[in-house]
Amino acid sequence: MSTESILNRALGAYLGFAIGDALGATVEFMSPQQIQKRYGVHQEMIGGGWLGLEAGQVTDDTQMSLAIGQAIIDHQGWNIQAVADNFVAWLESDPPDIGNTCRRGIMRYRDKGELFGLPRDDDAGNGACMRNLPVVLATLNRPDSFNKWSLQQSHITHNHPLSDAATLALGKIVNLLIAGQDMDVCKQEAEQLVKQYGEFAYHPYQGKASAYIVDTVQTVLHYFFNTDSFESCLIATVNQGADADTTGALAGMLAGAKYGVEQIPKYWLTQLDQQVTEQIHQQTQGLVRFAQLS
Repeated sequence: MSTESILNRALGAYLGFAIGDALGATVEFMSPQQIQKRYGVHQEMIGGGWLGLEAGQVTDDTQMSLAIGQAIIDHQGWNIQAVADNFVAWLESDPPDIGNTCRRGIMRYRDKGELFGLPRDDDAGNGACMRNLPVVLATLNRPDSFNKWSLQQSHITHNHPLSDAATLALGKIVNLLIAGQDMDVCKQEAEQLVKQYGEFAYHPYQGKASAYIVDTVQTVLHYFFNTDSFESCLIATVNQGADADTTGALAGMLAGAKYGVEQIPKYWLTQLDQQVTEQIHQQTQGLVRFAQLS
């Protein structure tokens, strides 16, 4: 596959991720019924929501991803301490939102220098999975590095078998999509996850879209495999409400990788925070270049 095609899908994944984050944040913590009553179908990037965001503003999902991507580019390789340092700098920048598990893990590193916590039952949130895309892009040709880096960045904040399995599975699906593989191959990867942990079974879809990693992954896989365009995938996902910024980001990541950047509606691209758009363009080129050279 040509470098141009790889870059197109990689950029689609990263921009799709940020667009899903910004679109979903408006309806985070709302139920599908509340969304329908207030917006009909929520499809405009208008900001607001419980965080009171500007239109096109992203949340912790995109910001933490950019923190990982920048650490890889700055060090031209993996430096877990640099990733953790970037997380601390982000935490201290007064971000619009930060999950409790992420806050606890970053503060543990800041205060004690510990790069991972012991396994915990309450670490099964989606915070590690949501930020792993830069690792995927930097290790497109290196599955061993992908596994190692993914789990290291995850365990700064989340150390749980379900979180680990989902982070690796979604990352592998993105890698397959960027390589131009079809939906059947991606479904096989999803079925491997379900075979490993039956909790992730996503059909029939249970309709839960919380920050619990099982609910998040079920929602993302259900809508990704049951829609046929970037736009339809993202709109269906965020209108499920609950943790809509993260389900939206992850669905946007998969759909962007499948359909490519040219299939992302222009009205969303132009509404997205332009500074974030610029960072994503720079990081995508840098991370893909690194993957091809390494």
